Amino acid sequence: MHLVPTGLRRAAAIATLSTLTLSNWPTGFAQTQASSNMTTGSAGQMLAIEPLAPAFSLANASKAYAIWYSSTDGTAAGNDQAVQLTTSGAIFLPRGLPPAGGWPVIAWAHGTVGIGDSCAPSRNPRSERDAQYLNNWLKEGYAIVATDYQGLGTPGPHAYLHSRAAAYATLDSLRATLNTKELPLGNKIVIVGQSQGAAAAFATAGFAPDYAPELKILGTIATGTPHSGRPSKDGKIAYRSSPAEQKSTDPSIAYILYIAAVANQSKPRLPAEQVLSEKGLGAMKAAETTCVQQMFDVVKKEQLSWSNTFKSDFMSYYAQPFSKGQFPTLKIATPVFFGIGGADRDAPTKFQQDLAEQSCEAGTVVEAHTYPGMDHSQTVNSSFPNSRLFARKLFNGEKIAGNCVAKQEMLSLR
Repeated sequence: MHLVPTGLRRAAAIATLSTLTLSNWPTGFAQTQASSNMTTGSAGQMLAIEPLAPAFSLANASKAYAIWYSSTDGTAAGNDQAVQLTTSGAIFLPRGLPPAGGWPVIAWAHGTVGIGDSCAPSRNPRSERDAQYLNNWLKEGYAIVATDYQGLGTPGPHAYLHSRAAAYATLDSLRATLNTKELPLGNKIVIVGQSQGAAAAFATAGFAPDYAPELKILGTIATGTPHSGRPSKDGKIAYRSSPAEQKSTDPSIAYILYIAAVANQSKPRLPAEQVLSEKGLGAMKAAETTCVQQMFDVVKKEQLSWSNTFKSDFMSYYAQPFSKGQFPTLKIATPVFFGIGGADRDAPTKFQQDLAEQSCEAGTVVEAHTYPGMDHSQTVNSSFPNSRLFARKLFNGEKIAGNCVAKQEMLSLR
């Protein structure tokens, strides 16, 4: 672990950061990297770092950097020789002098932004919701390390909702930044994620003990976590099952179109024409390059519903891609905070509550809060008053009691 010097030496470290560019790495890396995404060496090494464009920074950040680092291909794990890829991301440092030992770290796992390279968060301004949320974490005195995920902003397909790929990208971003001596970061980490990123965060906590045991992961904060829920008595997962829901325009179809687009290009390929209508195929083509907010607009403009987008059971057809999103374990070694929107339709409230209950049953210390009336997006910032206290306790070394025993409290507490 890199220990930041104290006093005047710490101030000197800040001065070093102010001039940190690509003096040790090739300039223009993002524009000049080879079309192949494979790299040599071990995972978790910093390949390039440069100041992040001001428009892509955060108001409460003293410094912001774009990074490129080596990461293990999570989609190829299990092979005798793991493939190393280049993955991109960003770092945001809070204002002031770092404490002895370096800034405590929030590992940010972002929600769905799209699957095209142009959608990578480090290449764009953060959404208003995310900017508010991340600025709040910076204000608390935490540095933020934010991966773009495998294949998002770098060559190769984005491994959308692939739990192992997201976990490796997150863990390797932490390794790379902690191994960069010019960055005053401490090895005290809380993983935080929303939606796609909540699944990534929970998976990262599960993979961390085996994949990156040197990282001191203190806990996890997940809001809007996708989960299949508990099967019904007939063994099926109910989703948008009523006739009215089937025929209504539903923006969340955008997420399934991203899954379809990735599966349509994967090896082996899952032909989208087997499950999507003509209307759905046209929208899927748009999903290949269209970022999520604009994709919601496409769904609304085309009035896409579950009944006119799919011509067969997409849950069964995409069972294999969905299985890649399964968590390695529900027994997490460190405490987990679940923020659940009481009016979440994108990651249904009941399914998230099922995940909290199942995690409790597996032996995880869970602190779960359900926020009445809050939808998928609103829950992010609505949960912050609770999650900031959860994180503060973790960084201070305090015990998290959890609320697994009081089931009703767990499912309704604000």
